[in-house]
Amino acid sequence: MKASALLAAAALSSLFALSASAEQYQGVLQFHASASRASVKTEAVVASHSADPYREGASAGVAPALPAVVVRADASAEGVAAARVGNLFADGADAGVPHAFASTLDRTAVRAQARATAAHGVTEGTQ
Repeated sequence: MKASALLAAAALSSLFALSASAEQYQGVLQFHASASRASVKTEAVVASHSADPYREGASAGVAPALPAVVVRADASAEGVAAARVGNLFADGADAGVPHAFASTLDRTAVRAQARATAAHGVTEGTQ
């Protein structure tokens, strides 16, 4: 039993030894700078005198105004034209759905007929 325990321990330790590996040393990486020391120094001076973008509440201020890409009059004209088209966000607004009711009768004729019917009484025509 002692021999089998030693054999199992030896097999287990050899498995650990095979799976363990170390990284190879590649040396110090060479850095190739694209800016000169003087330009980096001037950028550092400018950055040190400007506001700290990482300070507490740096982004809590008022956002700067964006430059206008569209002329105000053009935007107003587009808004008026869109308002005259109708509700652009309604169901089926752009689907070309016909109106549910399109009357061929004149509005004044319908009113006159309604007034005549009302003058004769409501019970007429209901049998």
